[in-house]
Amino acid sequence: MVRILTKDIASHEDKQVLLSGWVAARRNHGKIIFIDIRDRGGVAQLVFIPSNKEVYAKAEALRSEWVITVKGLAKRRPKGMENPNLSNGEFEVPVDELTIEAEAKTPPISVDTDGYDIGEDSRMKYRYLDLRRARLAKNMRNRAKMIQFIREFLSVRDFAEIETPVLSKSTPEGARDYLVPSRLYHGKFYALPQSPQQYKQLLMVAGLERYFQIARCFRDEDTRGDRQPEFTQLDLEMSFVKRGDVMDLNEELLTALVEKLYPNKRIQEKPFPRLTYKEAVEKYGVDGPDLRKDKDDQNLLAFCWVIDFPFFERATKGSGSTGSPQTSKEVWTFTHNPFSAPKPEDMEKFMKGEDVGGILTTQYDVVLNGFEIGGGSIRNHEPGALKQTFKIMGFAEERIMNNFGHMIEALSYGAPPHGGIAWGLDRVVALLESEPNIREVIAFPKTGDGRDLMMEAPSEVDKEQLKELGLKIDEKKASK
Repeated sequence: MVRILTKDIASHEDKQVLLSGWVAARRNHGKIIFIDIRDRGGVAQLVFIPSNKEVYAKAEALRSEWVITVKGLAKRRPKGMENPNLSNGEFEVPVDELTIEAEAKTPPISVDTDGYDIGEDSRMKYRYLDLRRARLAKNMRNRAKMIQFIREFLSVRDFAEIETPVLSKSTPEGARDYLVPSRLYHGKFYALPQSPQQYKQLLMVAGLERYFQIARCFRDEDTRGDRQPEFTQLDLEMSFVKRGDVMDLNEELLTALVEKLYPNKRIQEKPFPRLTYKEAVEKYGVDGPDLRKDKDDQNLLAFCWVIDFPFFERATKGSGSTGSPQTSKEVWTFTHNPFSAPKPEDMEKFMKGEDVGGILTTQYDVVLNGFEIGGGSIRNHEPGALKQTFKIMGFAEERIMNNFGHMIEALSYGAPPHGGIAWGLDRVVALLESEPNIREVIAFPKTGDGRDLMMEAPSEVDKEQLKELGLKIDEKKASK
């Protein structure tokens, strides 16, 4: 007999079924024992009667979260005993055979509620239990459906899904890198990617023209609210495009995704409104405005685009995300991405380094209900133009070539005009699932201060491992 899911019981009326799952609840009504069994399809009611003595004796021992397999006849419940809270609440399974697959200790956290009232530290420590609750299981499955939808949408439009390296070179791109020491080359380090930015541009140089990836990214940032040390992006890049081409494709994808997977949600305005950075700040006071007409309606989605950002902003020594050159005066740093191109009408003053604060970039952000969910730009595809970005930022020639020489050389071999975008996929899922933060839609998230309470990471490592890597711990700092 083949196992079925609880959600399929109705289609097996008056037939023998095989179910496997976890004990979700237990009720004794006189001599009859009712057990709710939970699997990935939902919950169903099992019935144990005293006349089947062997099975009944086993059922008396069952406790919450034990893993069981049962056989029985799928039957309609007696009139008036239906449960409208269950999708198959008109049915139950009187059990003929019961196998206890695994016993379970009493769970340290309950999994039969939405979990919002449980301390987050406890939920993170026992995340494998936390994920059993219906809300989180739904989030994980809907996240998977979203990723599958994105893959299908882009694949039929001739995008190639390409994996890029996780071990790369440390380059200043906006935040601190996570460094990985090399065992074979002591004193040298890989870096985990903050994004696949450089690789996806190199794929455009390679002539692949349309790329996407569901990419893992890593940023060693201080605690900043709804952030994670590692996160997931939808990353894509296109050749021979202008700004509007990338924006239109992404707007089409977002609209199709919502309409297919979240039909209960309503997009407030289509096409999405487009605001300049100046308009957004002057009218709303932020560059990612919440345009919802009814902010109490959690099913209302107000998308918008924000464009025409300043390319550069002032940054004093040490405050710039890229690190400042050896100078004490104020210097320029990029506002979004050093690989962005200026708007075509600003290219001349960009190349001359004139009116730097007035140069606008081709950057575009997509905003949903006041949260930036994605950003991208048309890139500088000429090597001299890319080098000019770093010159404006005060980088010496040696530093430019040391950090970005590989990109400048690659662009010198004939790069097409190209541009792309990256979505913060975790944030998109959280907003569409109406969750308060991204930790609710990530299977195994870190705490706000970057710890994994379940695996107890970060952790110390064996001294022999450090010796192999040519590393020593500063004991004074380590003891703090």
